[in-house]
Amino acid sequence: MNLSDNVKSVLFIIATVLLWSTTATAFKLTLQGISPVNLVFYSSFTSALIFTFYMLIKKPKEIFSNFYSSNFKNSFLLGLLNPFLYYLVLFKAYQLLPAQEAQPLNYSWPIVFSIFSIVFLKQKLSIKIVFGLLISFSGVVVIATRGNFESLHFHNLLGVILAVGSSLIWALFWTLNILDKREDVQKLFSSFIMGTFLIWIYILFFDSFEYVKPEYIFGSIYIGTFEMGITFLFWLRGISLSENKAKSSTLAYLSPFISILFIAIVLRERILSTSVIGLVLIVGGILLQQINFKKA
Repeated sequence: MNLSDNVKSVLFIIATVLLWSTTATAFKLTLQGISPVNLVFYSSFTSALIFTFYMLIKKPKEIFSNFYSSNFKNSFLLGLLNPFLYYLVLFKAYQLLPAQEAQPLNYSWPIVFSIFSIVFLKQKLSIKIVFGLLISFSGVVVIATRGNFESLHFHNLLGVILAVGSSLIWALFWTLNILDKREDVQKLFSSFIMGTFLIWIYILFFDSFEYVKPEYIFGSIYIGTFEMGITFLFWLRGISLSENKAKSSTLAYLSPFISILFIAIVLRERILSTSVIGLVLIVGGILLQQINFKKA
């Protein structure tokens, strides 16, 4: 049976969304037996191998060009942001916070990306964007304070700062990613090669490689494969095959809600109403910015 491109697109995107939905749970489980720094190394190394294998098959002649002249600078900056800084900060946030809080706070990155788009990409500021930002930001406050607005008490201030900080790093990564005119796969390949090298240097000079039980190595490989690696390839393939790329991309916003289900079932976290309300506000504000009212 020959499937149409649009059906293939939906299958690739749904597979990506489901796999991304499992990673918050995987973070918490794996961090029980490995430090955030070592987790970044093993998962980034896994992802770098996946992208290298893909490049060897699809674009072997373009592998080394990513590390010449201006491409080297771009590859270094992207790798410094993601995976090096982004996952160092994110994994530490997951170590400090319940997954139901760390995940939606990290998911606030499109809020920051909207601001960066106005500053760096010259996108026009509109009333719709302002309202969307305010709604999403209110969701961040709800989660961070657990609804305690009167005293603005934060359950774990450092964890909140790190989770929100990770969204800043991720938004900056994608802003620079847009400004870099190379193909998406080349940018991902070079950034993970560079990022893995940087985390290796960091561990050699400022940390140490620890003994890790096999099950936590497996967890690291799982994260490197389904958070950082093959899912990006699935996503890019799904979007490229889609007849309506903007509409298809909104399916990604199902991921944090499905993720909450995994967190409740597998991690057995008691899901707070503030986590759900905050997540709805964050995603709602993001979607509001993308609605074309004239077409609607």
